[in-house]
Amino acid sequence: MKQPSDRRSWLLPRAGLAMFACLFVVQAVAANKGSSANNQGQNIANVFRPEAGKFPPLERAHTYRGELVFVDHANRRGSIRVAGTGKFYRNDPHPFAMLPYGIIRYQGAPADLRDIPLGTVMHVRAFLPPDPKTSAVPVLPADNKMKDANHYRGTGIFPAENHVLLLADDPSHCLHEGLVWKLQEVGMNGSEGTIIATREPKQIGDPKATREELTFDAATRIWRGRERIRVATLIAEEAWPSSGKKSLGGQPVLLGITWKPAPGDGLSGAFTRFHISDIWLDAAAIQDAAHFQTETHKTFIRSRWMPAWIDSIEYGKFGRATVTATLFGGMDASLYADFRKDVQAQMNGSENTLKHAGGHYGPGHIASSGRITDVAKATGEIPLGSSGIQIKFETELIIEGIRPTRVVRVRPESWPKMQVPREEYVNDNLEERFPTPAIFPKY
Repeated sequence: MKQPSDRRSWLLPRAGLAMFACLFVVQAVAANKGSSANNQGQNIANVFRPEAGKFPPLERAHTYRGELVFVDHANRRGSIRVAGTGKFYRNDPHPFAMLPYGIIRYQGAPADLRDIPLGTVMHVRAFLPPDPKTSAVPVLPADNKMKDANHYRGTGIFPAENHVLLLADDPSHCLHEGLVWKLQEVGMNGSEGTIIATREPKQIGDPKATREELTFDAATRIWRGRERIRVATLIAEEAWPSSGKKSLGGQPVLLGITWKPAPGDGLSGAFTRFHISDIWLDAAAIQDAAHFQTETHKTFIRSRWMPAWIDSIEYGKFGRATVTATLFGGMDASLYADFRKDVQAQMNGSENTLKHAGGHYGPGHIASSGRITDVAKATGEIPLGSSGIQIKFETELIIEGIRPTRVVRVRPESWPKMQVPREEYVNDNLEERFPTPAIFPKY
């Protein structure tokens, strides 16, 4: 398994780096910038559609970023205002759905869609719908990302690749790619202002990195160690000026990025300029944020069960079966540690949005009960979406929802047996859509 480069070490201690490497063993993906007819034809030919039971290669994903503007957390889908080549504020919200094994990262830690504030700028790596017939969001033509949206919006704002393998906010993206924001200059105007910064590797730098102008205001949160400070604090410490401009000399930080309407006629970039919601000044600050987000997510997964899919089944007599399943990736290591040989467990069928197959008396009421007879950990490079952990589960009564390539949820007996709210389970029909893709407007 690949290890992160030394340039990431400024933000995470050695143990944290090892954990991060387990979750994100990937290669950087170049953005698709082809504009000629030949490139367009090549891009259409190279589109990739994931297959059931196989984790798709990250290098085949389409990459884009934009503002999270709508979330349907129960169905793991939402809408993003995608940044394209034109005026950002004019872009229609673009529907997306998380793949069942899709990973969400927020503030350097595992997350659920419900954890991410609307307005957060997210980095997306996505594919065509694995099965257009059961897509939870509208299905679009394969070449949609190359179409001109007109009305000053440009191209790239509604890609057909709307099934997401990796959804990450900016600090998570930077940690993943070994990047930091280097603050070059701050300009103050009362309690607000602008920052000129470049996003580049910390150690080796990039002389060709693009300088970006971002706004901030008195609501911008600044984190230093375990302390939250104000813009006024930096001014009082003379780190920032009370007015005018000051060079910051390439100070490395992580930034939380959002977008909000800005004054101006747009000629100076006011319609496309992004805004800073948070600044993490040091490694301790982002580690503290990641700690609390990790604890939030651990509690969530224990109450909803670990998602996985079925690799194979050995059927016995009278409903007995031994099920081999691969646990999905992106979770905290302590959750995987609860899956041990001879531990009692339950397995329940799940829809591709990870909704339980039933829940009137809790998912445990209809789940198959049994024990974990073996736990195997893969060696080598683990594809994103997979934990690399495969379990064998022996049950005396297998339910209909447990079939090869199907998605399931698994609960070790040490995890709490809880009810789930109505919007997080389906009834007898695993293909139920609640609600259908028609929820999304047709712009």
